[in-house]
Amino acid sequence: MPSPVTRLTKALDQPVYVVTGRGPDGEPQGCLVGFATQTSIHPTRFLVCVSRRNRTFSAATSATALAVHVLGRAHAPVARLFGGTTGDEVDKFARCDWEEGPGGVPLLRDCAGWMCGPVVARVDVGDHLGVLIAPSRARDGDVGGQLTVHDLDDLEPGHSP
Repeated sequence: MPSPVTRLTKALDQPVYVVTGRGPDGEPQGCLVGFATQTSIHPTRFLVCVSRRNRTFSAATSATALAVHVLGRAHAPVARLFGGTTGDEVDKFARCDWEEGPGGVPLLRDCAGWMCGPVVARVDVGDHLGVLIAPSRARDGDVGGQLTVHDLDDLEPGHSP
C-alpha cells in the first residue's frame, strides 16, 4: 500500500515540459519532464529536473544551455514522443519539426512556447538532477490548457522508471 505522501503527490496534477539540449557528443537530446518550476522572478530562473536513468541526463550534466518547451493539450503527441521513447533506440528529432536555437540548443516548433538560456547551476535532487537555467530567449504562445501528468496517465516511459 502506498504511503500517504505517495498518494498525495500522485494526486497532484503538475504540468509537463520537454527539455532539450546537446549531449557531450553534440547530438540533440530531449525528454519529457514532470518536475520543473520557475524559481526566481528577478533574475529569472527556471529549474528542470532530469531523471538519472534518461539518456538526456548526459545533456543535463554537460550542456552549457538548455531549452524548456511548454506544451498545451494539443501537443500530447510531442509529449508522447519525448516521454514514451528513448533516444537509445529512437532518433526523436528525426520524428519532429525542430530548429537550432541560440548556442545550438534544439528548439521544437510544435509547442506552445519555449524558453532557453545558459545553465547556471546543477544540484543533486535524488533520482533526478536539478538543472537551473537563466532563460534569456523565449517564444510565447497560446497554451490553450497546459498539458499535465494526468493527461498522460497511460504513457509508458521510454526508459525504466
